[in-house]
Amino acid sequence: MEFIAANLAPIMFAGLVVFLLMGFPVAFSLGACGLFFGFIGIELGVLPASLMQALPLRIFGIMRNDTLLAIPFFTLMGLILERSGMAEDLLDTIGQLFGPIRGGLAFAVIFVGALLAATTGVVAASVISMGLISLPIMLRYGYDRRVASGVIAASGTLAQIIPPSLVLIILADQLGKSVGDMYKGAFLPGFILTGLYVAYIIGVAIFKPQWVPALPLEARSIREDNGKSGLLSLGLLALASTSAAVYFGQHYAEVVSYFKGEVVASVPTDETIVVAMSVGVGLAFIASVLNKLLRLGLLSKMAERVTFVLIPPLALIFLVLGTIFLGIATPTEGGAMGALGAFLMALARGRISYKLMVQALTSTTKLACFVVFILIGSTIFSLSFQGVDGPVWVEHLLTGLPGGQIGFLIFVNILIFVLAFFLDFFELSFIVVPLLAPVAEKLGIDLIWFGVLLGVNMQTSFMHPPFGFALFYLRSVAPASDYIDKLTGRTIGKVSTGHIYWGAVPFVLIQIVMVALIIAFPNLVSGGLGKAADLDTSNVVIEAQPQNTDQTEMDANALFGPAGGASAPASEVKP
Repeated sequence: MEFIAANLAPIMFAGLVVFLLMGFPVAFSLGACGLFFGFIGIELGVLPASLMQALPLRIFGIMRNDTLLAIPFFTLMGLILERSGMAEDLLDTIGQLFGPIRGGLAFAVIFVGALLAATTGVVAASVISMGLISLPIMLRYGYDRRVASGVIAASGTLAQIIPPSLVLIILADQLGKSVGDMYKGAFLPGFILTGLYVAYIIGVAIFKPQWVPALPLEARSIREDNGKSGLLSLGLLALASTSAAVYFGQHYAEVVSYFKGEVVASVPTDETIVVAMSVGVGLAFIASVLNKLLRLGLLSKMAERVTFVLIPPLALIFLVLGTIFLGIATPTEGGAMGALGAFLMALARGRISYKLMVQALTSTTKLACFVVFILIGSTIFSLSFQGVDGPVWVEHLLTGLPGGQIGFLIFVNILIFVLAFFLDFFELSFIVVPLLAPVAEKLGIDLIWFGVLLGVNMQTSFMHPPFGFALFYLRSVAPASDYIDKLTGRTIGKVSTGHIYWGAVPFVLIQIVMVALIIAFPNLVSGGLGKAADLDTSNVVIEAQPQNTDQTEMDANALFGPAGGASAPASEVKP
């Protein structure tokens, strides 16, 4: 019994692993493990009998947490947009735009995936939409099945890291940090990862052009009456809009100074980018509207079509992210405005119906309940785990690693990468992150930077063969047998599970490269926050405190949990 009492923390962690491996639902595994070992600890005298009295207060703290309200709002927004036809219009138009070049359809999928990520924040919605719409077209015109499958699955997972990502909301809550700061930190890495996907397709187009052919002439439907593509006027409009955005961005600090009535030396990068993009997009929209209303004939059909199709999602992005980055709204308020904006967009398109709303609300309720139940289970587990000095055991385990911060980060990322084969990002966020966050903070690692790093790594949980959820989503809509294409009349080969798995491998490697880039260049994250992440390779020694069994301190720890933990009450979680 003395051995069990002295080593209750590692035994408790091992017990949780056994529960999970037996196939029990994660929420109930966490709760059962926490209660079981909590009562054992009380019987052995390791924990005070009053420990469990704090449990109702901690659960009530979850219910009062306003930050978590952002999850159902963003989920509802994404599900409404998925059913409103926005993805279909985007893929059709952008596919026509990039179609004449090799890999054009793949570029379109990546671009639309990034746009959907910035509006929906839901991986399932993005992958299923693009799989249903783009995959048949890519197969029709001769794309390699592995490339087509990989690019659709990977582009859908951009919703994991590009705000308003659900995983960033969960990570912010677990780390006790502001969701807005987490969104700002992930802003640049999300775009860089999108650029790496584009670079990979460019490489495929150069070295394996037969894998990513261009659209044939007869497939390019958006053309002028004289047969021209109309890309010249679109290029000139894009050049003018980009020039206006860059010029405004360079002088944005002066504009802010004028309105505030005081000299502002600099403005955060993320805020400048969002406002400058809004100015450029607004200019393009005004030019297109005037050209259409006054029948000036200055813009081609392609230019008008691209502008009018892109404006609604870009306006929604500004409504959500722009208001958050500018400090006008909290993420929860931004999510509420986004859900309303998505509803109005679907209403304007005539795509809204009672059945659609019931489906969207039902799916949103299921996901929100899923998250809350896991959070309650993790709260019960963390209550007992803290009581047996589990965080001290984890600190001893991780701070003894060679290499200081860098050694810790390498170990943590390998751990997350391996666990992602078996657990999804919700489970990783609720089980693993609360154990790692206190150690990272004591090692001097900025928790916003650490959260974004983990978010990029957790993307692999959606792409890992054989258990990646994005691969399952794509498998559910990909053709499982040969079929006759309705347009060409040709027989199109099936997409096997092997094609999907091998197609995902290059993009998993790209995500690993992105993790390495964030570690090597910390300012990729902290640049949007106006401060640098503090990383060095020096060893940091943490003196573990002896186990404290004083009743008053134990009760306080049970009530409030560790700083930045999942069980922090609502008053401690920043909006």
